[in-house]
Amino acid sequence: MFNFFESEQVKKVKNHLLNLGELAKVDGHIDATELNYIVTIGQKNGLKPEEVRSLIANAGSFKHHVPDNDSERFDQIYDLVEMMLADGIVDDNEMEFCVDMAVKLGFRKAIVGVLVRKISMGVKDGLSREQIKQESQNFLNF
Repeated sequence: MFNFFESEQVKKVKNHLLNLGELAKVDGHIDATELNYIVTIGQKNGLKPEEVRSLIANAGSFKHHVPDNDSERFDQIYDLVEMMLADGIVDDNEMEFCVDMAVKLGFRKAIVGVLVRKISMGVKDGLSREQIKQESQNFLNF
């Protein structure tokens, strides 16, 4: 699926986009708002919109890549939660997917529910990613 000659960073970005795509599909379809959000994340990381759309459209089963550090792990779960909120409807399956992904990303199972809710509330309250990350550090210990 990934090109052999791609850098590790590009592979990480694509894997993250695939995670976001999987979350978008949890409710049975990818909403235009969700797809635009995924495209925006891809563009921020140097991918063209058509590359992102193709990646999501052609996604089969893939191996989840766990980021190397806590900051990257937080950023990935943050993006997942933000996308879950993108269409204005928080489906139970989407929430469950975010919690499951947080565990797969290496967060302790005991705190993932709190983490996902803390990010959700922070996003809804208009806090920046960095503010939410700083507030989360107390119970994440990174």
